Amino acid sequence: MSDDDFGGDVRAGLTAERKWLPPRWFYDALGSALFDTICFLPEYYVLRAEAEVLTSYCDEIVSSFGPHVRLVELGSGAARKTRILLDGLTERQPALEYVPVDIDAAMLEKTGRELLNEYAGLRVTAVCSNFATPSAPLSLAPSGRTRTVVLFLGSTIGNFEPAAAAAMLRNLRSALAPGDALFLGADLKKDRSILDPAYDDPLGVTASFNLNLLGRINRELGGHFDFAAFRHRAFYDQALGRVEMHLVSTRAQRVRIDALDLEIAFDEGETIHTESSYKHDAGTMAALAGASGFTVQKTWTDARGWFADVLMIAER
Repeated sequence: MSDDDFGGDVRAGLTAERKWLPPRWFYDALGSALFDTICFLPEYYVLRAEAEVLTSYCDEIVSSFGPHVRLVELGSGAARKTRILLDGLTERQPALEYVPVDIDAAMLEKTGRELLNEYAGLRVTAVCSNFATPSAPLSLAPSGRTRTVVLFLGSTIGNFEPAAAAAMLRNLRSALAPGDALFLGADLKKDRSILDPAYDDPLGVTASFNLNLLGRINRELGGHFDFAAFRHRAFYDQALGRVEMHLVSTRAQRVRIDALDLEIAFDEGETIHTESSYKHDAGTMAALAGASGFTVQKTWTDARGWFADVLMIAER
């Protein structure tokens, strides 16, 4: 199956012994809008914590990138936090190339137009692609003689299993020159009293975001999922260091997906594992860098130590 085969992933995941769906399929137009809403919920601290890091240390961060860079962003979305860095970069470097990479074409077009209006010297080369194998979208971007700095903001690296995260960053490293840089956001380990409500808010927005995966199957693949027959569940597994999100079948049922000519049986209480969000510390970040051909140069955190942005340099 290809990296962009939604139906193939649905078939593989829902016919597995332990059902799963990849979290990258959260982000259709509705899913992206719901995630934008999640970012403003009081329980979901991630956007605010990283924005604090970027705002507090913008000059230092931008200075660490070097005097003349090309900026590539994996999973760019609406580029809200990116604007903090763009403000600092365009003061130092009036002509700047920005390469946003995202699976949501509509979001890329909308955000690209906004940025071009906001920054006179900015050139935007958008790449619509899944970034799980980042060397592929980087190969589509024009090469240059400047240093490439890859942004991977938020906590998306946590959605990869540890071995897959290292493989993804090794693949990224293969597309970079020695001395290029990765600026990586990572959610840090903390008490479950903070983590559990961040992924299961009382307004139910995160539940809607999770359930939209079933809605997407209904809309795009002729699925017959009844939202009322599934509920959202999220919890922090301290032993594994990750938050898990699941969709739980509330009764025994069978669900047909017309486009796949497939009928899926669910037991009462059976789940679809839709996301793991690993939390990190200095040790896990250093290990990840070492396993993928990078060296940690500098780490910045918010005042509470809830989130870190890490500058990693591609080794020679």
